[in-house]
Amino acid sequence: MTSSSIPAVTVAQLRSFLTVAGTGSVRDAAANLVVTESAVSAAVSALSRQVGVALLERDGRGVRCSAAGVIFAPYARRVLGLLAEGSAAAAGGADPEQGTVRIAAVTTAAEQVLPQLLAGFRAEHPQVTVHLEVSDSRSAWTAFSAHEADVVLAGRPPAGVDDAVTRGLRRNRLLAVAAPHVEVDLARSTWLVRELGSGTRVTMEDLLESQGLRPPLLHMGSSGAVIAGAVAGLGIALVSEDAVHLLLAESALRIVRVPDLPLVRPWHLVSHEACPRTAQLFVRHLITSPDGHFRAPRGAAPSPGRSTPRGRYGPGDPPSLRTAQESRAAPPLPHGNS
Repeated sequence: MTSSSIPAVTVAQLRSFLTVAGTGSVRDAAANLVVTESAVSAAVSALSRQVGVALLERDGRGVRCSAAGVIFAPYARRVLGLLAEGSAAAAGGADPEQGTVRIAAVTTAAEQVLPQLLAGFRAEHPQVTVHLEVSDSRSAWTAFSAHEADVVLAGRPPAGVDDAVTRGLRRNRLLAVAAPHVEVDLARSTWLVRELGSGTRVTMEDLLESQGLRPPLLHMGSSGAVIAGAVAGLGIALVSEDAVHLLLAESALRIVRVPDLPLVRPWHLVSHEACPRTAQLFVRHLITSPDGHFRAPRGAAPSPGRSTPRGRYGPGDPPSLRTAQESRAAPPLPHGNS
C-alpha cells in the first residue's frame, strides 16, 4: 500500500467513533467529548468513508458497532494508545523526571500493594505525572494491549497478550477464608463470587471444578464486597492474602482448609519491551524498594523478538511460575530513549 492510498484518518474521528461505540449514543458521546452532536456524527461518517465500510448501525433509539465496527474498534483504540504512548515517551525522553507513567492495576494490587510504593515513588520523583487505572484483570490487560498503559500490576499475562515482558514478581497467595462463626461445608456452603473479568473469579471457578464441587454461589461484584461479605458471615471467599492479612490477624476471618490451597499466584509487574524512560523509573523503584518485595526475573536476556504470549520469566523462577516455553528472562530495561 502506498502512502497516498492510506486513509486520512484523524484522531478526532477515532475518538468520536470509540466514544459512540462505548456509550451507544451520539448525544452521550458529544457530552463526553464536549463537542456538538453534529460534530460527532460528521466525524464518524467521515471515518466510515475513509475506511470504506459502515462502522455503526442503528440499535433501537441508539447505535452500536456494525460487524465491521467491532473488528475495527480494537485497532482504533490501539492507534490512540500508541499515539499517547509515543507522546509521553517523547516528552520524557529528554528528562524522564518530567514525564508521565500510565499504570493499570487490578483492584487488590491497587489497594494493598501500590499505595505505599506510589507514595515512595512520588517522594523520589515529584515531577513525574502518574496515571493509575484500577480495574479487573481483563480490563487491565485490554488496556495494556491497546497501549493505554505502560505498566501493569496484575496476575500472569493471559494468552493472547503480545509484547508483555515481566519486569518483576511479588509473592501472592490465594486463600479461602470465612468468618470464625461460620460452619463450613465445602460442597454446601455459599461461595462468594467476584465480578466478571476477575482473574480470582476464574481461579475460583477452576478450583471448584477440579474438586468436583457445585456449591451455591453469591455474586458480590468487587474484591471489597467479597471480603466484607465473608466478614459478615455470608460464605467462603477466595482472596489474596495481601487483602486479608490484617483481618486474619484480628480474627475477623479464618482460613478455610481446601485441597490445593493456598495457591501461589504472584503479582506480575509487566511492561512492553519498549518501555518509556519515565516508566522505567517506576519499574526500578518497585523492584529496588525494600517495601515492595518485588524481585526481577533472573537469567540472560533472550534474543531480540523472542517472547511468549504470557510474558517472560527468568530460569531461576519456581517451576510453578513458568512452563518450558516461558523460561526466557525479561531483557534488561534500556538506559536510553524507549
